[in-house]
Amino acid sequence: MSSSSPKSNTPPENDRRIAYSAGGVIYRASDGQVEVALIATNGGQRWGLPKGHVRRGETAEAAAVREIAEETGLSGEVDRWLATIDYWFRAGPTRIHKYVDFFLVRYLDGTLVPQQAEVDDVRWFALDEAFSLASFERERDILQQVRQLFDDPSFSL
Repeated sequence: MSSSSPKSNTPPENDRRIAYSAGGVIYRASDGQVEVALIATNGGQRWGLPKGHVRRGETAEAAAVREIAEETGLSGEVDRWLATIDYWFRAGPTRIHKYVDFFLVRYLDGTLVPQQAEVDDVRWFALDEAFSLASFERERDILQQVRQLFDDPSFSL
C-alpha cells in the first residue's frame, strides 16, 4: 500500500493561459426609455452581455462590434469604453485568466437573431430589468455604470 498523498487539483504553472475578449452593452432608446440587449446561454439559464474573443490583428472595439453582431444580429457603433473585467475559468486541466473589455455601443440597425451555435435567446430589456436579469456580478457592475451614465444630464442619447 502506498502512503503517498493525493495529487493536487491545482494545475502546474504551464497549464495556465491568458485570453482576451471584448463585448458590449448595445443600447437603444424606445418610447423614451433605454433598452439594452442581453443574450441567454446555458440552455437559456444565464443572461449576459454579448462578448467573444479578440482575433489576431483586431482591435478590442472592432471585436466588440463584431461579437455583438454575431451573437445578436444587431449592428452598432462604439460610443465609449466602459471597463475591463477579468476572471479565471477552467477548460479541462487548463486554468484561463480571461480579460474582457466592455464598450457602450449605440444600436444602428438589425433584428434580434440569436447566434445558432452559441446563444439560446436574445432580447431587448429595459436597463433596470437587464440589471436584475444579468447572471454575473461583474456584468451587473457594467450595467450599473451604464445606468449612471444615462442618469447624467450631460450624456445624450
